[in-house]
Amino acid sequence: MVLGASENPDRYSNMAILKLKNYGHEVMALGNKEGQVKDVTIQKGMVPAEDIATVTLYLNPMNQKPYYDYILSLKPERIIFNPGTENYELERMAEKAGIKTIEACTLVMLGTGQY
Repeated sequence: MVLGASENPDRYSNMAILKLKNYGHEVMALGNKEGQVKDVTIQKGMVPAEDIATVTLYLNPMNQKPYYDYILSLKPERIIFNPGTENYELERMAEKAGIKTIEACTLVMLGTGQY
């Protein structure tokens, strides 16, 4: 799941959606407004989701707060805090819930085979 998704091709969340698809990953995208990135629909709000392996964040820490319970309820295997999204409070909550947290760049992780 890409949280903080954008239709703007200059945004890293947009690039991540495209690169994740390129690498064969299923992508669910949530943003502050609905939209489309190629064949991926950006949904607005906290939509029900199951079997989310990874949440990759593109929201600054203040904008993450309303999503805390939602993110934790997804029970992902891991949360990737991309540059600028680092959030000690959410990291601590996630780790307490048994969710792995990583401070890294999704684009770099994909490009280097670490995703």
